[in-house]
Amino acid sequence: MTDVGMSPENAVIEGQDIEWDREPPQEDATVQEDWDEGSLTPAKRPRLGDEGQGLHGDLQPAQADMEQDEQTTETTLHAEVGGEEDEDEEGTTLGGGTEEEGHCQQNADGCHDGGMQPLEEKPNESADSPNEGQQNLALDFSQTPQVLTSSWNEYSNFPENYLKGCKWAPDGSCILSNSADNVLRVYNLPPEVYTYNWDVLPEMSPVLKMAEGDTVYDYCWYPKMNSLEPHTCFFASSSRDNPVHIWDAFYGEVRSSFRPYNHLDELTAAHSLCFSPDGSQLYCGFDKTVRVFYTERPGRDCEERPTTAKKQNGQSGIISCLAFSPCQSLYACGSYSRCAGLYSCQDGTLLALLPTRHRGGLTHLLFSPDGNYLYTGGRKDPEILCWDLREPGQVVFSLKRNVATNQRIYFDLDPSGRYLLSGGTEGEVSVWDTQTPPGGEELLQPQLRFQAHWDCTNGISIHPFMPLVATSSGQRQFLWPSDGEGDSSSSCSDTEGGDPAANRADNGLSIWWAGPCGPPAEEQSEEVSNMHS
Repeated sequence: MTDVGMSPENAVIEGQDIEWDREPPQEDATVQEDWDEGSLTPAKRPRLGDEGQGLHGDLQPAQADMEQDEQTTETTLHAEVGGEEDEDEEGTTLGGGTEEEGHCQQNADGCHDGGMQPLEEKPNESADSPNEGQQNLALDFSQTPQVLTSSWNEYSNFPENYLKGCKWAPDGSCILSNSADNVLRVYNLPPEVYTYNWDVLPEMSPVLKMAEGDTVYDYCWYPKMNSLEPHTCFFASSSRDNPVHIWDAFYGEVRSSFRPYNHLDELTAAHSLCFSPDGSQLYCGFDKTVRVFYTERPGRDCEERPTTAKKQNGQSGIISCLAFSPCQSLYACGSYSRCAGLYSCQDGTLLALLPTRHRGGLTHLLFSPDGNYLYTGGRKDPEILCWDLREPGQVVFSLKRNVATNQRIYFDLDPSGRYLLSGGTEGEVSVWDTQTPPGGEELLQPQLRFQAHWDCTNGISIHPFMPLVATSSGQRQFLWPSDGEGDSSSSCSDTEGGDPAANRADNGLSIWWAGPCGPPAEEQSEEVSNMHS
C-alpha cells in the first residue's frame, strides 16, 4: 500500500440546500509498481510534480449535462460483457460482467435470464434461526470494540457538514462516505491496520473527493470491484436534478452517466441504486417504478419496470432502497409507502408483497447470506424486522433501535450473517446475534450496546473479511429554546462563546476493531498481511 497525495479537481459549493428530511436516502489497493497505463495518474500514487500537495484543493461539482466532448479525461473500462463492448454518446464503455466466482453471493446468471427458483431451506440451517452454521470471521462482540482511527477535521470546514453513511468497498481496501456538503470521499484503509501497529495510526484523510451538484440520494459500489484491476474500481451515485454518475475510484472523475427521463422527457433523479450481483445491470428506484440500465451502455436507454399496474395491487410510493438476493433470482424493493416487495430479476414480475408493518417509510433492507431472510428498517421507526421469505409475510423477530428522525439509519450484517449491527439517533450502536432468535414475533435483545458517537450514528458498515467496523455520525442540528437570542449570558458561557448546535455536533468517520483483544497469532497476522502485499 502506498500513501497518496493527489489533489482532487472537483469543488464543494458552499450554501447548497441540504434536504435532510428527503434523504431517500480502495484498498488502498496494492498497485503494481510498474504502472504504465494511460496518462492519468491514479489516486494510489502521487501525481508527478504534485508531491506534498494537499487534498483540500478546489472541487468542481459534476454537471448535469455532462457530454462526451466535455469529458476530456474520461477513462474507458475494458472489462467485457458477453464478449462485446458497446459505446454511447453519453460516456465511455463500462465493463459490466466478469468471470463467475462460483459462490452464492455472485449469482449473476439468475438475474439475467435464469428462471425463478424456489426458496429452499439449506440442510444445515434451522428454520427458526436465520443464519446458523455460518462462520463469523473472528468478530468478537463480547466486549466493546476499540476505535483505531477516525476522520473529523475533514468535515469541520463546512457548516453542519454531517455524514450520511459509509460503505466498505467490496474488496475491503477502502471506504466511501457521503456527507451534507454533497461530496463523496474515498478513504484508504491505513496500512498500519494490516501490521497491527495501532499506536501510530494518524487521523484519516481522504484520497479522493467527488462533488455532486446537489443532495446525494444514494450511492453504491460496483460489486466486482478489485483494486488490482483498475477498470473495475468505480461506483454509482445519484443526486437531485442530476443523472446517475459513474465515478472512477482511482482518479475521482466521472467515467459516464445514466440519464433517466420521465414521461415529460425531463431528467429525473433516482432515489435508490443497486448493481446486480454480476455488475452487468444498474437498478434505479423511482416513484412506483424501477429502471434498469445496462452497465456497458451508458446513456438514456433503459428498461422500465412499474411496481404498480392499473386495477391491480402493487407497491406504491417512491422506491427508496433496493437489494438483491445472494442465492436466488430475485430482488427486493422498499418504498416510502412502508412496504417491501419481492420481484423477479428476469422480467420484474411481482412475486410477493410483504405486509405493511413499519411505522415509517423504508430506508434500508438487506438479505441474509443464505437468501432465506430479509431485514427491513424505516425512518421514524424503532424496529428492524426479520422476514422469513420461505413463508412470505411471516416476521421471525424484531430488533429495537432508536430512530427518531427521517434520516436514513443504516444497518449491516457481517458476511457470515450472524451479527447484525445498527446505529441510532442517540449515537449508540446495537449488536444482535441472530443465531439465537426467540420464537414467534418476539423482540430479540441486543448482545451489546455501546456509545460510538455523541451525535446520531447514521452509517455502519462491516468489513468484508477483517473484524473491522466503520461508523459515520452527524445530523442536522436545530437550536434549542435555550439557545435563542433572548437567552441569558450564562447559556453563552456554557458554550464558551461558540455555536451551541455546533458544540453538540459530532460529525466524523471512525474505524473500530471488533476482533479479539491484542494482536492475533503471528501466523494469522502474516496471512492477513500477505493478502495485501
